[in-house]
Amino acid sequence: MKIKSFLFTVLFGILFASCSQEKSTEEYLIDSWETTYLKIDMPTYQNSDSTFVFEDKFLNNPPRRAQSKYNKDGTFSAWFINQKGEKQGESSGKWKVKNDSLFVEFFYDGRDVKVGYLIERTTEGFVGKCKYDWDVDGEFDDVLLMKTKRIIIK
Repeated sequence: MKIKSFLFTVLFGILFASCSQEKSTEEYLIDSWETTYLKIDMPTYQNSDSTFVFEDKFLNNPPRRAQSKYNKDGTFSAWFINQKGEKQGESSGKWKVKNDSLFVEFFYDGRDVKVGYLIERTTEGFVGKCKYDWDVDGEFDDVLLMKTKRIIIK
């Protein structure tokens, strides 16, 4: 009889542990992040018939690394870290999550940016994908792919 009770307890424990809920996308994003890969495909680069692809793998001590912090109150800040570890070009804005998408609003490089990213979790962080007018040619046809990792900010 004790074996049956023990097995029932173990089975119940396994079932309970497997039913634990993972964090929502919003809860998952409340943290600090660093971009580890960025690629932007711009098929009509600045209203031309030329395609331009910007890609950065942030390897070998790059001149600057992009970092960001998403706060529980719906605000975020983003900046670059240069090779000396100094913070530069900080901007701030608002963020929200709807289903599996991250929506951000911020002012950068002389313009208001409002963009939504499809978010896919990874073991290190997340991958964000979006379509936007990154080359400012009036066409929302540029595709951005961004990979991140979770970081600890001192």
